[in-house]
Amino acid sequence: MFLSAYHFDGDPAVLIPAYETLMSGFPPDAAQLHVCVVTDSGITVYDACPSRAVFEEFSREFPAMVVAVGLPAPRITPLGDVHNAITAVSR
Repeated sequence: MFLSAYHFDGDPAVLIPAYETLMSGFPPDAAQLHVCVVTDSGITVYDACPSRAVFEEFSREFPAMVVAVGLPAPRITPLGDVHNAITAVSR
């Protein structure tokens, strides 16, 4: 898995509904690892793709998806290959 971060600057109260609209367009089982974090400056989404090649392909398609739901253009940070991931889901 290849992890990247998508930083969206702005008011989280505005960004979260647009992010949720974006995510509703993906099948529930599409993400292997996906985390949305509210920050002081907006939201940051950590997302894992199966490989760096898949990340690069997705990154070419992603800007149009973002604009379509009203999110600002993100700052995208490729982070690297995931060595280990431990998750516990609670809501």
